[in-house]
Amino acid sequence: MRGNKRKIAMAALTLVCAVCLSACGANKAADQSGSAQSSQSAQSPQGSESSQSPQSSESSQSSQNSQNVQVVREGFTIREISDDLFDRMKSGNTYKENCIVPREDLRYLTVLHKDKDGNVHQGEMVVHKLIAEDVVEIFGKLYDAGYPIERMVLPDNYLADDEIMMRDNNSSSFNFRFISHTTRISKHGLGMAVDINTLYNPYHKIVTNEDKTTTEVIEPATGAPYLDREKSFDYKIEKGDLCYNLFIEKGFEWGGEWSDRKDFQHFELPTEITDKYSEMYSK
Repeated sequence: MRGNKRKIAMAALTLVCAVCLSACGANKAADQSGSAQSSQSAQSPQGSESSQSPQSSESSQSSQNSQNVQVVREGFTIREISDDLFDRMKSGNTYKENCIVPREDLRYLTVLHKDKDGNVHQGEMVVHKLIAEDVVEIFGKLYDAGYPIERMVLPDNYLADDEIMMRDNNSSSFNFRFISHTTRISKHGLGMAVDINTLYNPYHKIVTNEDKTTTEVIEPATGAPYLDREKSFDYKIEKGDLCYNLFIEKGFEWGGEWSDRKDFQHFELPTEITDKYSEMYSK
């Protein structure tokens, strides 16, 4: 009887050991399979679509997008035009259906700026890649000096309506359009002109009509009180001030120095540069 009990106990022990060995073997096989899969994933090219699940592909795209951001300093960046931003520009009407400036030639800037009370704001602007680094550098120096800029958002927030945007004293650059009655792209249409504090630095021109009468053009219309440049007021751009000097140093021209009209808000690259790009894009 005692011998039978011993045989039964030995048989049970043998069975338990067999089960344990079987489970360990399965776990080891699973671990090896997982390790092989991880190794294959690590050795596969990062950009290979065939080796990535949708989730890993999305993570790779996010990483790639972050690599397209040039951080100049804290709060100041230069980025390529993302899909989301491109959709915003199209729906906001700055990148119109007839726009012939390649998306790849534009850059999205983020900068810090201070209003007249010293409050810090995060600004944004789209410019041509040719001037992106210069413009970020300019805004960085204006920020450090406390030079006041009240507002800086994309014209898409105003559906690209210049008059409404200027009345809101918004600073901006890219807004595609051709020069009236020509196939030449305007300098804002190229993203090679920058307007600063638009309400307080209006555009002004006396137009002679066909009947020899004249018409006064003021843009924005609410900027008329600020045409007297002898007066002192906030957000005014003057020849020799920091904003003027920084843009001139980078090769820009100031509309406040034009003789046939005045555009006190406006800085642009010379025509000999912008015409080359306009002709290239028009071909």
